Amino acid sequence: MEFRFNDEQAQLRDVVARFCRDKAPSSAVRRVMATDTGHDHDAWRQMGAELGLIALHVPEDMGGLGFGAVELGIVMEELGRSLLPVPYLSSVLATSALAEIEDAAVREPLMAALVSGSKLATLVLDSTNGHPVSGELVAQDDRLTGSVRAVLDGHRADLLLVVVRAPHAPTLFAVDAASSGLTKRPLQVMDRTRRFAGFRFEQVPAARLGTLDDAQVERIYDTALVALANEMAGGAQALLEATVAYTRTRVQFGRTIGSFQAIKHRLADLLVDVELAKVAGYQAAAALAAGEDVSANASLAKFVTADAYMGAAREAIQLHGGIGFTWEHDTHLWYRRAKSSEVFLGTPAWHRERMIREMTA
Repeated sequence: MEFRFNDEQAQLRDVVARFCRDKAPSSAVRRVMATDTGHDHDAWRQMGAELGLIALHVPEDMGGLGFGAVELGIVMEELGRSLLPVPYLSSVLATSALAEIEDAAVREPLMAALVSGSKLATLVLDSTNGHPVSGELVAQDDRLTGSVRAVLDGHRADLLLVVVRAPHAPTLFAVDAASSGLTKRPLQVMDRTRRFAGFRFEQVPAARLGTLDDAQVERIYDTALVALANEMAGGAQALLEATVAYTRTRVQFGRTIGSFQAIKHRLADLLVDVELAKVAGYQAAAALAAGEDVSANASLAKFVTADAYMGAAREAIQLHGGIGFTWEHDTHLWYRRAKSSEVFLGTPAWHRERMIREMTA
């Protein structure tokens, strides 16, 4: 299957790619990794105020730019290629959930703050499979109790959005991160370019935003999966390109190692895996943009891109030889992101089962 992007989409990719090259050389990524927040605040401000990327996928009637999942996938793919340390995925999670609230009077003030970048929100996900409905929290009298092991960008979020399974329907709540009774614990994680925090809720006051049906909850989840899948495809492509470039310069026995047949075979196999991963991400984004039932495609994209990303990371380290294992080399940065992304929002094994359930239902 071949996907072709129109001129507007190609221009969007070019703008985002240039921005990432300018803002996220490895030296800048390493500098930001060493900070407490792990975020490039200047780049995040520019993404919102100058490029409008925070509002990209938000409908126009909600204050956004009105682009769809395909354009969101393009942005995520380029962010994955660069490892730009910004809270874009958590913003996608939050705005996607908020967009499902029908009451404009409730939704608009929060959405305006999120798309402008003046506030950072994240969606609290179930720690087991990354599903938006948290089985770890209980709502009673608009107060939340329980604990969540890992919340994406929770260490610096101003607002936590939580979907709790109420007696009649899933309900979306908003929690101020400074609320009394809320205890935050930043986590020490493998990937320092993507931070998580754990939370303990002790009768924390929560604003009830509205109820959601099961289809809305699944759409939030599938949007997150499509975004993450395209990001992983971009990371796998970056690793492939870096590895090919290295094999063309590394000389052994008087020849570049890329000229050896065994190396060519490994790189050819990797190319096939990466191209299939990219197609899986594009297909899921196109289905989501078309309003189709995308759950099976979203899970397919998640596990295919996760497998390709981890495969590319392992091959990159091995084909770089001893230097690939060192802290000074950049390959391990993508390896850590690949491993982190592999389990985030559900493991490949879990999504294989979900895809089969969706296809046989």
